[in-house]
This record gives sequence, structure tokens and C-alpha cells, in this order.
Amino acid sequence: MNILYAAAEVAPYSKVGGLADVAASLPKALRALGHDARVIAPAHGPVKGTPAGVAKLPALGGEELVSYRQVEENVYLVVNEKYFGDRQVYGEPDDLLRYHLFTLAVLEAPRVLGWKPDVINCSDWHTGWLPLGLRNRAWEDQHYRGIASALTVHNLAYRGPDSLSDILGPAIYYADVVNTVSPTYAREITTSGDGFGLEGLLRLREDRLYGILNGIDCEVYDPANDAALAATFTSETVERRAENKAALQRQIGLADEPGTPLVAMVSRLDSQKGLDLVLDVIDQAVPGMQLAFLGSGAAEYAEGLRDAMTRHPGRVGAEFGFRADLSPLFYGGADLFLMPSRFEPCGLGQLIAMRYGAVPVVRKTGGLADTVADVSPDLSEGTGFVFEAYDPGALLEALRRAASAYREEGPASAGSWGRLVQRAMRQDFSWEGSAKLYEQMYADAIHGLSP
Repeated sequence: MNILYAAAEVAPYSKVGGLADVAASLPKALRALGHDARVIAPAHGPVKGTPAGVAKLPALGGEELVSYRQVEENVYLVVNEKYFGDRQVYGEPDDLLRYHLFTLAVLEAPRVLGWKPDVINCSDWHTGWLPLGLRNRAWEDQHYRGIASALTVHNLAYRGPDSLSDILGPAIYYADVVNTVSPTYAREITTSGDGFGLEGLLRLREDRLYGILNGIDCEVYDPANDAALAATFTSETVERRAENKAALQRQIGLADEPGTPLVAMVSRLDSQKGLDLVLDVIDQAVPGMQLAFLGSGAAEYAEGLRDAMTRHPGRVGAEFGFRADLSPLFYGGADLFLMPSRFEPCGLGQLIAMRYGAVPVVRKTGGLADTVADVSPDLSEGTGFVFEAYDPGALLEALRRAASAYREEGPASAGSWGRLVQRAMRQDFSWEGSAKLYEQMYADAIHGLSP
């Protein structure tokens, strides 16, 4: 099967969030299954690589020339300095025009590259015009007949730059198949509220709606070989995590307290991620734990965390900004990893945290509900601490439950806490199983095409 995966960002060439990781790792897993899976994304910034062709595309006020660069055997970047280049991946005033141009470039790719995909997988609103555009091309051009479209919705809350540019609605309607990134989230978005006004349309397409968990690239996220850690480790040597904990405490100015549970949060500073709950409970939580934050986003949340650092020196610490070089230390040094999300389509943080031995504390929603099992009182079962209600009291109770279990049972590798850490690390969140589900979804899309 020939598969073209189109995304606004792809690691390591551009990365704002989890979409970049998925765009890099899912096609890799599909290639391991024997498919010719290629990726196409805009070139955000200077790019090298092999020229792979050019195309003139209609744009506001005339035409725009784009070039295609092959930066890896299976990865192509679309180059246009006016619309992309050194500009931000998202948040520019002409985002609608920029990503419309990129979608046109994706549609031209089969001709430019001399390669015909069986399915084009577009991601979120950035390529939301593609399902309709592909249908129109198929009417007028034999070369495009037989190409199916798959729309992956990574986060339904992001619909486009403004209220007048709701691209996801038509994309959901015209795509041959639609999927989102966890089974629970696929059910949630067909209900009022979580569907952000599209729940009726999603229920209409329910027979073509799939929920497939994201995975992680276990070669990229590997605590046994991660050079960003102070000490590498495996599930058999979890005691070495203590060196990472000490390094993390030094990095963000926390007190050297090996026996105090350290709770980390690596996240966008965004209302979706539950930062309002976190700020509500910090003062009550810090007597029994330390809290470490890494992320960037809304100024109000950053200011709230800075205030907490002032009130609780040595107990609350933070690094602000996108620091990919530091995130492994947070995952590999924290005892607990916090994700109290209002909603969470899948979440990669909890998957990476478990891979690195940080026990998750999560709200039961979306992909968090699908990937983290609540621990039993004696810690013999489960992989994390789960709470349901979106309120400060429920979060605080979960944090206290986790901190109490750590103090009573940890952190020795031979005790029940150590066995919990090992159990979390041994969970299989690789792409292998999910890639097979994508494989079946693509086959369904192709089979469902009109002759």
C-alpha cells in the first residue's frame, strides 16, 4: 500500500506538539509492515536535501512557486519562503492562506514526485481542504482516481484560525474515513460539548469513525540510551533514576530531598491541560511533595507558576519555554507525572512518562482513560493514579494518594513502588499494534471508494 501522510509539522524538522512525533513515527511503523509510507510537511526554516520537483500553485493575487525537497528517503518538505520559511509554525495572521497553499502542494505531490498513493492521510484543519480537493481532482483527472482520503483529528478543539474558517466540518463530511487518536476520545466527540458543535456530523459518519491510540517511537524515547539523562537506566535498574531526580532538582532549584515525592508536568500552559486545577491546589500540595514544571503557553498560567515558586522556594520549580533538551530529565527524574487534563484526545506525555518510570497521575478522560489503569491499594495492580471529576478536590486527593503511596512503599526498587515503576515501564506503547489498525482503516477507505 502506498501512503502519503500530510502534516503541518514533522519531527525533527519542525515541532510544536505531539503531531510532529506522530508524523515521524507512524509512517516509520507502517514501513515496518511493508508499506511505502511517505511524509510531507512544510519547510519551517532553512532546509537542505535533494530537489524533488517544483509546482506553480494558485494563491491570493496570482501564483506561488513551491519546491519539494527530499530530506530523507521517505520525507519531503514543501519550500516557500513567503508562506513558510522562518515564520512560526502556527499563529501567523495568514495561517489560513499558508495552509491552503500547503494543501494544494500535497495535492500536486503525486504528479510532482511521480508516485501515486493509495491513500492520503491528512491531519487536523491544516490539511482539511484535502478530502474535498481530492474528490474534485478525481472528477477531472484520471491520475487521482482511486486515491482515498483519511482525516486524522488530533484535537477537535483546534478548528482553524478563526470562527469563519471552520475547515474540519467539510473535511469530516468528505473524507473517506475519519479517525481520532484514542477509542475513548472517538466516543466522547460524538457527544454534546466534547464534539465542539460537530457531534451531529460525527454521529452521521460514525460508521467511518475510528479511534486508534497514538504510540511512541521506542527508539527515540529510550531511557537506556538517552544522552539527555544524567543516568541511563532500564526497568531492571530503576534505582539509577535517583541520579536523574537529583539532577532535575538542581536544574530547577528544588531542595535536595531524595525521600520527597517529585511531581513533574511537561505541558503546554493551556486551559485544556488542567493548569487552573493545578494552580488551585499547589499551596495545599507542597507540604507533602515537590512540583516541577516545563512548558510554555498562556501568560496567566506562567505568572501563576512564578508566584507559586516565590511562595514555595525549593518546593516548586519551573523552566518556561519549549526545551526538548530538558524534557527527558523531567520524565526520567520525576517520581510522578501529572496530567489533569480537562480533555485529552490521546496524550503522549503519560506514555513517555511510563516508558521513563514516572508514575502518571491523570484524569480519566480520552486517551488517558485508555492508557492508565488506576492502582490497587497495595500497588500490586495498575499503572497510575486516576481521578474522574474535573475539580481541585479530586486532583488534590489523587496527588495525596500518590504521595502517600510513595512515602510508604518507595522508592526502593525491591518494594511495591519499585514494582509499580517496573510495571509502568514494561507497558507496550510502541506503534506496532496501532500501525496495524491504521493499515486496516486505510484498507477500509480504499474499499469504500466509489468505482
